[in-house]
Amino acid sequence: MHLTSPSRRDFISQGVRLTAAGSLLAAGMSAAAQPVSAPQLQTPPPRVAHYQLLNVRLEEGFEHDGKEVIATRTALYDITIKDGKFAAIDAAGKARNANIPQWNANGALLLPRTRDMHIHLDKTFYSGPWEAPRPRQGKTIMDMIAREQVLIPQLLPTSQARAEALIGLLHSKGTTEARSHCNIDPVSGLKSLEHLKLALANHPEFPCEIVAFPQHGLLHSKVDGLMREAMQMGVQYVGGLDPTNVDGAMQASLDAMFQIALDFNRGVDIHLHETAPSGVAAIQYMVDTIAKNPALKGKVTLSHGFALGTLEGKALDQMIAGMAEQQMSVASTIPIGKLTMPLPQLQAAGITVMTGTDSVIDHWSPFGTGSMLEKANLYAQLYRGSDEFGLSRALHIATGGILPLSNQGERQWPEVRDDASMMLVDASCSAEAVARISPVTATFHSGTPVFSI
Repeated sequence: MHLTSPSRRDFISQGVRLTAAGSLLAAGMSAAAQPVSAPQLQTPPPRVAHYQLLNVRLEEGFEHDGKEVIATRTALYDITIKDGKFAAIDAAGKARNANIPQWNANGALLLPRTRDMHIHLDKTFYSGPWEAPRPRQGKTIMDMIAREQVLIPQLLPTSQARAEALIGLLHSKGTTEARSHCNIDPVSGLKSLEHLKLALANHPEFPCEIVAFPQHGLLHSKVDGLMREAMQMGVQYVGGLDPTNVDGAMQASLDAMFQIALDFNRGVDIHLHETAPSGVAAIQYMVDTIAKNPALKGKVTLSHGFALGTLEGKALDQMIAGMAEQQMSVASTIPIGKLTMPLPQLQAAGITVMTGTDSVIDHWSPFGTGSMLEKANLYAQLYRGSDEFGLSRALHIATGGILPLSNQGERQWPEVRDDASMMLVDASCSAEAVARISPVTATFHSGTPVFSI
């Protein structure tokens, strides 16, 4: 892995790359926005604690036509990174220090790193031979589980290598941290978890929470004991899955899940795909259980939660109010289909909404790209954010709420002493990056470069 200043040939052939000569990022950009002359270094900042990024584009504010936001104002800066944090942010060319390593970003836009808060790193076809999922029509979730019971032994020998390949993909898309669900099932036992932990140990610059996930049913596959062993191995979250459709006993399944969390003082992150009334009942039961067990408050994530998309009016308001009271969070892949998730309503109530890839390619789906900018793009499309302001705000779903500009157009990121986890993007502003899903040209975790073109 190394960061390099892309060549003129790359720019001509690919159309969207930065040029080594500091060409403009977009047609029509003013001459004043061109990078200030700087050494054209062909290597990235080495993996050192102190260096400078030159000619970095930062957002400075919004431009208005009356009350409407119509554009984003940017300028070029030189940024000093020290010990993983932003140490100085200066106008380009004003405070360069030739005594420390420097790299010319050539006008690339600096944005916060992204987070993938729902992915399965442990089981994937990614980096192996092409294999599309088998036809899903007419198949139940139990059929899919039966298919997985055959696949898991086939995937286990390469699961660590494939997890590491997925981490590389996520880095290339600007993501530097994640939450991964990991199968705990009778077929793999704890092997999937062991392999995932080895993969993560090889990538310390990719902090990742792990959810012990009983993919074949907590009760159905009788893995309560294995789940408890997973907790002893340091797993942060107890997972669960469709307590009615898979386990056939909603209350017993949820009680068993919550009991493990209480016994080990861990959080909960449950897959809930059910859209029938049983899905609504399961969410309400979770709200009620948290209320009876204050140790769970603020520690429960509802993944998918498609049943929320079946509610409207007072019923939806009451459910959201209960979830907010218990400080539940929601992890959504921002699905496009018959049901639209009420994500803005959840957020308006103070519920944290996260997004994630789910699967890049496996026996469930072949469509994942690993890009959280793509998820921000979907958010903007679904929730009518096609204007400059709406597009810029949609970035929040990908970054965990961090935005370069406040709603009032004041720069709030980066600031000196902030953690320097960031990405350089070939775009003129965050609105363009979201709308066009612009290429990520470099990714940094706490100041350390982990990817570049």
